[in-house]
Amino acid sequence: MSANNLVFDHIHLVSKDPLATAQWYENVLGGEIKGSHELRSAPQINVAIGGATLLIRGQRPGEDPTSPSPMRDFEDYSSHDMWGTDHFGFAYRGDLKALCERIKERGGTIEVEPWEFTPGSLICYVAAPDGVSIEIVQAR
Repeated sequence: MSANNLVFDHIHLVSKDPLATAQWYENVLGGEIKGSHELRSAPQINVAIGGATLLIRGQRPGEDPTSPSPMRDFEDYSSHDMWGTDHFGFAYRGDLKALCERIKERGGTIEVEPWEFTPGSLICYVAAPDGVSIEIVQAR
C-alpha cells in the first residue's frame, strides 16, 4: 500500500447530543449539515466544514462513553495530557484574533486565546461540544 493511495475522508465524533453538536459546528464555525440517518441504533449527522466531513453520532446501545480530560496549560503549550487524539485543526486565511471574537459572539468558547506559537504564526484552541478541542492556525 502506498501513502499516495490514501485520501482523508472524515473525523468521527461521538456526542451526547448529536443534533445540538452538529448545529454548533454549523452556527459557530460555519459548517453545513449535509444529512442525517440512523446507523447501528444511533443517530448520525454529517457536517461539511473546511474541506472535511465530521460524522457526529450518538451513543449506541451498550456503550458507556467517558469524557476526555480537559485541556491544561503547561509551561509553553496546552494539551489534554492523554494518549490518542488530542485535537484536530484547521488553517484560517485571515485575522485569527478577529475570528476568535466572531466565534465568541456566536456562543463559542476559546479554550486557548490566540498566541504566537512560532515567530509569525498564531494559533488558538476552540472548545467544541463533548470535550473536543479544535486548533485553528492563522495561515500565512
